[in-house]
Amino acid sequence: MNRYLSLAAAFVLSLPVAGFCSEGAPQSSPGVAGMAVNSGVTGTVVETTTAGDYTYVSVEKDGKKAWVACSISKITVGQQIAFVGCTPMMNFESKALKRTFDMIMFCGAPLSSTESEFLNKKSTGSSGLVPEAKEKIVVEAAKGANAFTIAELYAKSGELDKKQVVVTGKVMKVSAKIMGKNWLHLQDGSGTAFEKNNDLVVTTNLLPKVGDVVTLTGTLAKNKNFGSGYKYDVILELATPQSK
Repeated sequence: MNRYLSLAAAFVLSLPVAGFCSEGAPQSSPGVAGMAVNSGVTGTVVETTTAGDYTYVSVEKDGKKAWVACSISKITVGQQIAFVGCTPMMNFESKALKRTFDMIMFCGAPLSSTESEFLNKKSTGSSGLVPEAKEKIVVEAAKGANAFTIAELYAKSGELDKKQVVVTGKVMKVSAKIMGKNWLHLQDGSGTAFEKNNDLVVTTNLLPKVGDVVTLTGTLAKNKNFGSGYKYDVILELATPQSK
């Protein structure tokens, strides 16, 4: 059983509850549900079948596989998929399949293709995904009345929420074409990873390269929640180049 609990944990993400598959979903066994309620599963579909009230999906990620049961859905092998609102069941017997699963995740309906891509790439840098600088970053700060360092944006996020700001930073990571935007991580040497105020996520139509130093203007948003567990204390949205 420990092996399957470890497998479940490998797929668990801290995501909001999205409900169960359908009415009549089996109740979770004590001590197991608490671990994975409000969790999610992402990966590539390697096997799928529909029987009875559920579609059963074998999902693989990072060499690990897990079975998911959800409401009847059209799912194909090779598809990138994501589920939220999952609860693990141990030793679940499917009478329709005449099969007992050592462990299976009962989840809400699969997310849309855009949302699934967003979760599977895991590249926009929600908590725990901030790129680490290999050397000290030294960037000349932007100048002007509405120019701030990244640490200052965090410190003043309350008063700057929904306002136009300017920031200069080194591009640490680029994730292209997710939810119709390019997502950047900027760092300028201010703040610390420990205080979680050294990295700024930016959405933009620009596509710079990692290592570029850019000066951008955009709208600051505080406590932005895109759903599916992607929340940001501070994010710069719809950023454009700032003329020097």
